[in-house]
Amino acid sequence: MQNNVALRTLLAFAALVAVCPLAAAAEEESSTARGKYLVGIMDCGGCHTDGYLAGKPEFNRYLAGSMIGFGGPAGIVYPPNLTPSRENGIGNWSDEEIINAIRTGRRPDGRALAPVMPWPTYASLTDTDAQAIVDYLRTLPANEFRPPRPVAAGQPAPAPYLDLKPAGTGTDAT
Repeated sequence: MQNNVALRTLLAFAALVAVCPLAAAAEEESSTARGKYLVGIMDCGGCHTDGYLAGKPEFNRYLAGSMIGFGGPAGIVYPPNLTPSRENGIGNWSDEEIINAIRTGRRPDGRALAPVMPWPTYASLTDTDAQAIVDYLRTLPANEFRPPRPVAAGQPAPAPYLDLKPAGTGTDAT
């Protein structure tokens, strides 16, 4: 009887050890799926996918940045590449740096993100949801697309942009 109990205990332990990697994989998949869902409902692709702002999204550049920018008093900014590209995206950023940018509107070097980035809304993301977004972004294929760099006010625009004006001043599309 003692051998039977010991054998059952050993088999239960072996089953638990075998299932742990599967549970970890399921949790990772669940986090990635949650991140994909959040990126979708937060409409990250609306700005960070080329062509979306013109009604013709280029899905081969999903979240790789946009050639249509946003103009304001400080100049023109073009939504950046969010793919894991080390050259043109966020591939060199740590998870914490990505989460900080989403929640605080600050890049790893301390520069502010464009005012059009709705980080104040995203500041209340839970730790779990913020990490899920990072987990999902890390699964995207690295895309080497490079949107135009920001342009200072008064400088010529390298690509089209939406001219954002304060309320009551009208809007123009350039």
